[in-house]
Amino acid sequence: MEEVFRIEGGHRLVGDVEISGSKNATVALIPAAVLANAPVTIAGVPDIMDVDNLSAILRELNVSVTEKTSHLIIDPTHMRNVDLVSDAVTKLRASYYFMGALLGKYGYVRIKMPGGCYLGPRPIDLHLKGFEALGASVDYEKGCYTIKADHLWGTKIFLDIASVGATINIMLAAVCAEGRTTIENAAKEPEIIDVATFLNKMGADIHGAGTNVIVIDGVQTLSGCVHEIIPDRIEAGTFVILSAAMGDDVRITNIIPQHIEALTSKLTEMGADLDIRVDSILVHRPRSILKATDIVTRPYPGFATDLQQPLTAVLTQADGISQVKDTVYKERFKHCLELQRMGADIELGDGVAAIKGPTRLYGDKVTATDLRCGACLIIAGLVADGVTEIHDIYHIDRGYGKIDEKLRKIGATIVREVIA
Repeated sequence: MEEVFRIEGGHRLVGDVEISGSKNATVALIPAAVLANAPVTIAGVPDIMDVDNLSAILRELNVSVTEKTSHLIIDPTHMRNVDLVSDAVTKLRASYYFMGALLGKYGYVRIKMPGGCYLGPRPIDLHLKGFEALGASVDYEKGCYTIKADHLWGTKIFLDIASVGATINIMLAAVCAEGRTTIENAAKEPEIIDVATFLNKMGADIHGAGTNVIVIDGVQTLSGCVHEIIPDRIEAGTFVILSAAMGDDVRITNIIPQHIEALTSKLTEMGADLDIRVDSILVHRPRSILKATDIVTRPYPGFATDLQQPLTAVLTQADGISQVKDTVYKERFKHCLELQRMGADIELGDGVAAIKGPTRLYGDKVTATDLRCGACLIIAGLVADGVTEIHDIYHIDRGYGKIDEKLRKIGATIVREVIA
């Protein structure tokens, strides 16, 4: 038995969509919560599968997890540091944040290799080098990492690549290390600021989050707190993109527009009609066909790699030849093969795709090979003639909470069905 989405294309969209809390922040905040010595309340938690899997890992650690409407109450008071070797660990990549959190709290962690979407090589060597710089030893045997330290010492760490995961993981390990830790060439994504804000509310001493130098002065203990997650910039961008393609008047609320400026600038350049306000964007129907454009993905504040796949679906409808180059994940182009099934005219190269438009798309059976590929195929299905059937939608559910319900509210014809 398998769940699929069936989308009848061609329906114009109108109405309001409220964006959920950030998936990429949430999956770091939940492991970070175990550093506290008292209950933590996280508000604005998105209704996604990654939260369920992280909650399962917390329960393995004997951490109490209480779920209320868009709230998680995490109580690590009776926590036990056990080996994390269950299937829940391999269901998402963000389980690696337990490495930094448990190393910081206990000086020891044993954990399976994390999972997640395959987007090409995604090594965690920068995380491990950071832990070693703080004084830990790292061993890998039989698919598990064992990371331990008698004592963690603050130090200066330079990241060869401005990695979001490594920046956060090193922060988690360093908050209770003795002395000062400086992370140079740190990633600047908004989710890092959110995690640092959360840790500071718990009593950490972190400065510089959002810049390329983060300074962490170690503290002895962290307490409980209440924290509200920032809005999800990738979900916001996805809805802005699909509204630019099929919207008449769609208002996207609960967003921070500056977080997606790279996207909105490109869409405006293409001819999209966007009314950008303080915490919302109103997308009107374009006055004419969208124009082709070129995209190069880069770390924040550049164009997000997570948004190149959704935008590719719209580029099939733009006039001219667009080029998309992904400098973050060169292999992140499996969605193009699925779009080709639907009639897209796309030529693939090494880490680059050339999309010729406008091209008529036709509904077909396609597969969501990863989370953002799934978002791309939903947009393609909304645009296409006929019915599109999307398989492996568990990838989509990992990062978009009830996206089918949100789409139906603005006029999309999309249903979730179970097939044999």
